[in-house]
Amino acid sequence: MYNVMSPKAEEFISHEEIEETLKYAYENRKNAELIDKILKKASLKKGLSHREAMVLLDCELEDRNELIFQLAKEIKQEFYGNRIVMFAPLYLSNYCVNGCTYCPYHYKNKHIPRRKLTQEEIKAEVIALQDMGHKRLAIESGEDPVNNPIEYILDSIKTIYSIKHKNGAIRRVNVNIAATTVENYKKLKDAGIGTYILFQETYHKGNYEMLHPTGPKHNYAYHTEAMDRAMDGGIDDVGIGVLFGLNLYRYDFTGLLMHAEHLEAYKGVGPHTISVPRLRRADDIDPDAFDNGIDDDTFAKIVACIRIAVPYTGMIISTRESQKCRERVLELGVSQISGGSKTSVGGYAKDSVENELCDSSEQFEVSDTRTLDEVVNWLMKKGHIPSFCTACYREGRTGDRFMTLLKNGQIANCCQPNALMTLKEYLEDYAAKDTKQTGEALILKEIENIPSEKVKAIVVERLEKIAAGQRDFRF
Repeated sequence: MYNVMSPKAEEFISHEEIEETLKYAYENRKNAELIDKILKKASLKKGLSHREAMVLLDCELEDRNELIFQLAKEIKQEFYGNRIVMFAPLYLSNYCVNGCTYCPYHYKNKHIPRRKLTQEEIKAEVIALQDMGHKRLAIESGEDPVNNPIEYILDSIKTIYSIKHKNGAIRRVNVNIAATTVENYKKLKDAGIGTYILFQETYHKGNYEMLHPTGPKHNYAYHTEAMDRAMDGGIDDVGIGVLFGLNLYRYDFTGLLMHAEHLEAYKGVGPHTISVPRLRRADDIDPDAFDNGIDDDTFAKIVACIRIAVPYTGMIISTRESQKCRERVLELGVSQISGGSKTSVGGYAKDSVENELCDSSEQFEVSDTRTLDEVVNWLMKKGHIPSFCTACYREGRTGDRFMTLLKNGQIANCCQPNALMTLKEYLEDYAAKDTKQTGEALILKEIENIPSEKVKAIVVERLEKIAAGQRDFRF
């Protein structure tokens, strides 16, 4: 049944292949010779198969586990350096017709107020996000063809891109909405979105159907094949992920990598991003009821093994995770994080008419409640460069063009300068005094790490222009 080139979900995510992989990995969890062979292949930094990666995840040899974590750190540093891309989610509507048993937006939940932002309210949210310093958003919406049709999403994207407040501008809108048609993906592409993101939740078909008992999302194949349709619609960059804690993590880890392999083989380019959310408590939802939770050590190893298996793919972690957890996995593979996030509809604009309803409409509890400035300051003091860059998307370096540059190491010639210039914008326009001082020192230090003297000179010149009031320089 397993066929990485098949367009059918149950063939490129084969249950039998996953079960055989899990059995193989478990039987070889202490096989030093095999693990060393896989690590040698992984050290070439070209990636691993789902089966090889699963062997590393199951490895019970302490000294080899240390090598796994060390290799993940090396790969992260080689491909992404110390740059961390910043973003924020923007919830447009929590109307939903699905019956997902793990999400408070399920249609039977009568506890939360249902809200859908008007275009004027979206403007208020975007201005609030711009005043924080954000340049990149991921819009979120429940699935409801009456309240949240594709036309509403398209109008909202147009509104978001239209708002220029002071020196603020949202330069990239990523979209996390329900699986849809090729025609609608074409409309999203024409609207200028960045990445289309859709979490699988779980790749176990039987459990998936139980977790989604009613609504359009119940259709496992239609949901799982969404990324193929998105690419058929012209969207270059797609983002996948599972919700760890819903199902047994070993199964979903394997399915996630099989999905990445399918996109690489069948569509010519793998996922632009992989997200690793964990189930969190929310209104009407008790995560303990699922009994599949994973501890922080297991979670860290999952991140490390994903980074080794798919070196070229960005990895995202949200404010679901605590500061301590996020700090650990940043070194192991994560390249994008959110900051100052609100998971409620209308949660950013303090002057919203219905703002008192916002906290009760959260999709999940946030563990890292720091402001964006506090997160930026923390990242810099840990040696990371917070990046607000959106240059590749706006310069057409997407899909296979982006991956080619990343794989041959050339993307760093753009990413490092762009990260420093967008950080400089943040420091000038939004940073607190201590954050600005820390950032200025970091920029001076990191300029010296730009290998090209010509590029370095251009960056220094542009940094001076940013300090003088000019904005939006990019390589």
